[in-house]
Amino acid sequence: MSHEKETNVLLLGGTTEASRMANSLAASGINGIFCYAGRTATPLPQPLPTRLGGFGGVPGLAAYMRAQKISHVIDATHPFAVQMSHNAVAACVKTRIPLLALERPPWSPQAGDDWVVVPNEAAALAALPSAPARVFLALGQSVAAFAARPEHFYLLRLVDPPAAPPPLPNVEIVVARGPFTEAGDLELLREHRIDLIVAKNAGGEGARAKLDAARTLGLRVVMIERPTPPRRPVAAGVEDALAWLGHPARLGV
Repeated sequence: MSHEKETNVLLLGGTTEASRMANSLAASGINGIFCYAGRTATPLPQPLPTRLGGFGGVPGLAAYMRAQKISHVIDATHPFAVQMSHNAVAACVKTRIPLLALERPPWSPQAGDDWVVVPNEAAALAALPSAPARVFLALGQSVAAFAARPEHFYLLRLVDPPAAPPPLPNVEIVVARGPFTEAGDLELLREHRIDLIVAKNAGGEGARAKLDAARTLGLRVVMIERPTPPRRPVAAGVEDALAWLGHPARLGV
């Protein structure tokens, strides 16, 4: 049996980097399973067999890895999906399966940015102005805390329509899937007369357009810092991950 057939990667995904990793695995002939957490009703199709939904904590994840004869785990989940990352580390310790994280660097403020950096959503809520404002909540569906400040108008941009109306009295929802462009986000912010953006520091290129647009318009950004991930080996990119698997990147992948 060849080395490539012995390799069977569990790719924990949902990010742009995860999709790039899936394409590289498929193009390199490496077996793998792409797992979505299940938060998106219409996930992007992947070139690997795909699983949707949670595992049932560390025991369920470990059992799944054994049943599927997983040889390696690559954690390319969202930087704020920290519980999944902790579970992955614990399950890999339990099963003695090697794990690598694809961890994209966080965004950093540039010249002309007006950022207020806060540790969590509660602090972001406290950072909102006292006077009514028009706020772009770039937080996905994690917005319930902001019901405590009903004086503001909130704009949400979601991948899927919400299953239930968000608990915000003055809200508008735009359904759209990234990656987004600065020109498109400039139009969005102007159309809705946005005064302030609240965002998570996810990093990456697919969602940074709102920050470039905010800089152009001189808008303040309340930036929520990432939670601390578990200690684990980290790769800077897909090429490093392929090398870790023992498969050098192919030109054009």
